[in-house]
Amino acid sequence: MSRSVLETLTLSTAMKCTPHDGCSLLLRVGTSVTLHEHLRGLEACSTSLHTQETQCRSVRLPRASRRLQVGQQLQVHFSCFEVSVAQHLYVTLRTVPHFCGVQLDRQYHVEAGKLSYRVDRRRKAVLAQVPETSGTRDFYVRLCLRRRFTCEDAGAPVRVTANSVSRTVSLPYSQALPCLCLEGWPATPDAVRIQMCPFEADTEVLWDAIHYHPGSQALSWEPTCPVSGRVSLCWCPGPGAPCQELQHSGRPAQGRVLYPLVDTQPQLCLKFSTNLGFRVRCPFQQRRFPAPPTSRCACVAEGSCSCLPAD
Repeated sequence: MSRSVLETLTLSTAMKCTPHDGCSLLLRVGTSVTLHEHLRGLEACSTSLHTQETQCRSVRLPRASRRLQVGQQLQVHFSCFEVSVAQHLYVTLRTVPHFCGVQLDRQYHVEAGKLSYRVDRRRKAVLAQVPETSGTRDFYVRLCLRRRFTCEDAGAPVRVTANSVSRTVSLPYSQALPCLCLEGWPATPDAVRIQMCPFEADTEVLWDAIHYHPGSQALSWEPTCPVSGRVSLCWCPGPGAPCQELQHSGRPAQGRVLYPLVDTQPQLCLKFSTNLGFRVRCPFQQRRFPAPPTSRCACVAEGSCSCLPAD
């Protein structure tokens, strides 16, 4: 039998809700088959890649149809498989009887859906709506700070039980950061987590994390979120003028960046260069840091000082 007998394998999810049993998530399997005189039916099987549990459904083709419609295409839909949110499946489709090599297979990830949310900036809270796709399972939501490989707690996780009347959770935050994310997951082992970051566009706050230590005259910058790029000291001649980088002051923007022995010159600035462009911050222009009397020189590396142009 030719492999082209089985032409397509379509997979999709659907929600089934009843008044007494609540809602459950189902996997729909469909195919297009070319009828053959030796083809008696089709069998579809779904295997969970996590638990290795397998479910199978079969469809028989009436003998009269096989004889009269050989060579014609037929659309076949199987009864649904019950699945879980964020489940990884391996779906196979075979002929009955099974002919060697006549088979379709496909991996499928049951989408976890998206958390609905809105931000109340006045109250400084993220209001999360737990998705109905969690079905009869409890669901966790939390705020976390996304690092390079992890997401650290920015508040205790909140558990929403399956029979909760309200599925809206208020999660307070202290500062809107681009790496502050909303995370949700079903209360099942090794569940895939949904992650959304409401403040991704609020990057300006990253460049304001500048500190000056008057005693040691050290200027430092430490971002609260991971940043890729470069930091350098620069001299700004005047409003609107390009900031001229000081030699040997460039540092990778990875973690804390420290410049020792820096005078509080109003025109001495920090320049942040990323793949999205650059930002300049001049911390001494507004005199927000207490400082000793200034000179016309700024040391940007141990043992190497350079005098800056006069005003």
